Amino acid sequence: MRSWLLSLPLAAAIVAPAAAQQIQVEEFTLDNGMKFLLYPRTEEPNIIAAGWLAKVGSVNERPGITGISHFFEHMMFKGTNTIGTKEPEKDLEFRMKQKVVRDKILKITMNTQYPRWKAGEIDDPWDPANDTEELAQARGELNTLMEEHKKLIVKDEFDKVYTELGASQMNAFTSNDVTFYFISVPANKFELWAWMESDRLVDSVFREFYSERDVVHEERRLRTESTPTGIFQEQFDAMFWQSSPYSWPVIGWTSDLNSYTKEQAEEYFNIYYRPNNLVGVIVGDFKPAEIKPVIQQYFGRLSRGPVEPPPVVTLEMKQMAEQRMYAECDCQPQIEVRYKTVPFGHADTYPLGVMADVLNSRSGRLYKSMIEGKKIASQAQASAQQFFGAAKYAGSFSFEAETKGDAKPEQLEAAWYEELERLQKEPVSERELQKVKNQTVANQYRRLQNNFFIMVQLGLLENLGGWRHINEDSVKTQAVTADDVMRVANKYFGKTNRSVAIYTRIAGAASADEDAEFTKIKERVGPQMAGMIKKQLEQLAKETDLAKLKMAAEQMTQAVGSGQIPPNMVEGVKYMQQKLNDRIAELEKAGH
Repeated sequence: MRSWLLSLPLAAAIVAPAAAQQIQVEEFTLDNGMKFLLYPRTEEPNIIAAGWLAKVGSVNERPGITGISHFFEHMMFKGTNTIGTKEPEKDLEFRMKQKVVRDKILKITMNTQYPRWKAGEIDDPWDPANDTEELAQARGELNTLMEEHKKLIVKDEFDKVYTELGASQMNAFTSNDVTFYFISVPANKFELWAWMESDRLVDSVFREFYSERDVVHEERRLRTESTPTGIFQEQFDAMFWQSSPYSWPVIGWTSDLNSYTKEQAEEYFNIYYRPNNLVGVIVGDFKPAEIKPVIQQYFGRLSRGPVEPPPVVTLEMKQMAEQRMYAECDCQPQIEVRYKTVPFGHADTYPLGVMADVLNSRSGRLYKSMIEGKKIASQAQASAQQFFGAAKYAGSFSFEAETKGDAKPEQLEAAWYEELERLQKEPVSERELQKVKNQTVANQYRRLQNNFFIMVQLGLLENLGGWRHINEDSVKTQAVTADDVMRVANKYFGKTNRSVAIYTRIAGAASADEDAEFTKIKERVGPQMAGMIKKQLEQLAKETDLAKLKMAAEQMTQAVGSGQIPPNMVEGVKYMQQKLNDRIAELEKAGH
């Protein structure tokens, strides 16, 4: 897997949906059901942004296999019988031997370790320190097989084939609702892309199926367990969503990651990674008539799945009482107040988005009230989970803020309710409303100037409800009235519909330091962007994989050089670039 340092929330802030300018996409569907969105444009000569998505994410999982969608993202970069191994036959032999031993480990764990855990004999059935002699022996046998297997593996060959022929930006991500794979290739290498991508769908071998779990465990540790509020945010999500499958994390629960089998993985793959559940997106310098036969030749060989992907049927229950969570962390005191709202495509998506925009930015109400006025917050932001932050089956709206000085989270909460009451009782002025709409249109227009960003937008919107939203959303946003904003402020923001998380600093923990440069950046980019940057820097400080960091640096450089980042965000992104390069230099000096 190639994990963006720019996580999806920050990428969404930089790459907002662009719809001020209409674009015409040609739809092309193969007999096997795989759909392609083709958008030729010559503004970037000889470059094609190409991607494909599987309409599957953590929402399609169940307890027992949580995290398997994200795990597949890792698996899909491990190659095929053609790519990633020196000797395919021996490679298969090692995979089969590992499966036998792993199945033995799982059987012992379920039949011996779990009963020991239930009886209170051990505190963790998965901890090797608690292994029986038989289990320790099996675990050692598996480790030996995995080490021997490495001698046959050509590490990162999938990536190298692409980059040696001029491709760049190869990456993927998994969210609650989608798994998306993408790359930029020279126009004359489109057939290479079609062969490579169809080959890993036709001939994916799940190489390193067992050893890669350790990589995901480390990713979980870095992104969740080692961050000041990561574990608590995970707990808050589980509390917030009572019945929805959004309640578990995309990366999955640890015990599930340890336990799902090769058979379960193959069953999942045969449901969700078949052409009838896939969409290809091609944007750039090409002629549809020339690439359609290539698409047909390579992707046409995929066969439909034997079972259609089942619908997501479990709806979120109506919340009947306020929920509260109090946590202590090594962090600046902060608060989140979250409300259940609507899924993507609902008519109220648009007034909720406008409401968030009225509250955000340096000229927004939260900055003027809490940061500039009362001086109780160092940052404050509202998120409507619209567009790229949206979810297909449910929605939420959050207020998040961090204290300044000796202020308490309870003061931020009270200040939020004051701002909310204003929105519920007083119509937003036409001047304020129009300012937000003008800013939205300007930002949306800028996002249509780059192949890669357009490709990502089309794919995500197609998964959420249809690519045409890229042309429709701006019109619907412009139609929002002050009465609409007041209506949704009253409809969704009642006391019984809210969940509150309050974070206080652990006794004795030092106050969070903030360098002078970041303080200046925060003043320029606004609290919302500053909050996202801060979260990214927390991840950056713990990342030790130089390859990932260098890839993120390349992507960030391309984003800055493309001119597609809004002017008010450029300084923030450049600040992150500087910190990213500092981290790379630090690791190189340490000999990583």
